[in-house]
Amino acid sequence: EVQLVESGGGLVQSGGSLRLSCAASGFPFSNYGMGWFRQAPGKEREFVGGIDWSGRSGYYRESVQGRFTISRDNAKNALYLQMTSLKHGGTADYYCAAHRQRFMVVRRVSEFDSWGQGTQVTVSS
Repeated sequence: EVQLVESGGGLVQSGGSLRLSCAASGFPFSNYGMGWFRQAPGKEREFVGGIDWSGRSGYYRESVQGRFTISRDNAKNALYLQMTSLKHGGTADYYCAAHRQRFMVVRRVSEFDSWGQGTQVTVSS
């Protein structure tokens, strides 16, 4: 059974930093590309960033470029999202997701095969 479990969310002041983690199990993690999404109340789920199977290539939505960093540890079946200079607009539930197109740049919700339950991030102004 595929499982993705996010952790690390919480309350942080605007301008602060937070590191999210995603523990993966039940599938060959290193064969999958991974991504982070977020969903604010009343809004659609949006792509935050993705990383290829090797961890060598990350890509981001423009609004977080230079502030967020995705990384992965295939030996630990873990995905991370380091967030710095957080803004109030960053308040959302954050989700990790997996997709089989490990060599491709994938951004759409529909292209991801498996999802975690999410972790809440609240950025206070």
